Amino acid sequence: MTYIVNDKCIMCKYTDCVEVCPVDCFYEGENMLVIHPDECIDCGVCEPECPPEAILPDTEPGADVWVALNQEMAEIWPNITQRINALPEADAKRDETGKFETYFTKAPGAGH
Repeated sequence: MTYIVNDKCIMCKYTDCVEVCPVDCFYEGENMLVIHPDECIDCGVCEPECPPEAILPDTEPGADVWVALNQEMAEIWPNITQRINALPEADAKRDETGKFETYFTKAPGAGH
């Protein structure tokens, strides 16, 4: 089992989860984070740290599509190991729906 990041992270990119991850398995895109499923040790410490509740176990219904996306993006985005500021519009966009279709980009993050 692994944990995944879903579309609730898009346009928010809170990094409280990165700060607590013992194996540094988060990767940073331009407007979201992903978890590398082969690196995640299933400890679960990141899940309660996510303000928009974008981190879920891969056993949740519909998670398979997110496992694939997390895997794909973790292979090309830079690893992030330290907490950074959330995106400026994070609080305003936190509960917005349809974020994947509207905002998702494969562009990498800043690579902190």
